[in-house]
Amino acid sequence: MEVLLNNFQKRFSIKGYQKLISRGLKTAARLEGLGPGLEVSVSFMDDAQIQELNLKYRGLNEPTDVLSFPQTEEDGFFLPEKAPRVLGDIVISLERAWEQAADFGHSMEREVVYLAIHGIFHLLGYDHQTPREKGKMRQREEAVLNELGLGRDCE
Repeated sequence: MEVLLNNFQKRFSIKGYQKLISRGLKTAARLEGLGPGLEVSVSFMDDAQIQELNLKYRGLNEPTDVLSFPQTEEDGFFLPEKAPRVLGDIVISLERAWEQAADFGHSMEREVVYLAIHGIFHLLGYDHQTPREKGKMRQREEAVLNELGLGRDCE
């Protein structure tokens, strides 16, 4: 899996996140039984930037921690035969991640990786609108975090 990182904010350094996010997303894909040749984009923004996206695409005029934008053939995206299959884009607010890491009492690194993993599960069709959906999604997220040594059982 190819993981493309983009940094559109200036407050936090993203140095050090690339390898762990890449490992986390690859682990999620493997656990979901996905083959090679995938691509995911992860973009880091500040609260104001992600708030604009949240308003434009979800009608919510507030910052959020992570947004996911899947890309499918149904959306009109057709790729040449040997090109990677683009799962979509994950957008993370590092300001929100910083606040949530402090609230939950764990590292910024764990929070950023968790948000990326949460984002890829949305790209793969998971959701958390009902308690059953939420439980299934959380179970999958924790399985990935545990493999990375970042799960609740590992702290």
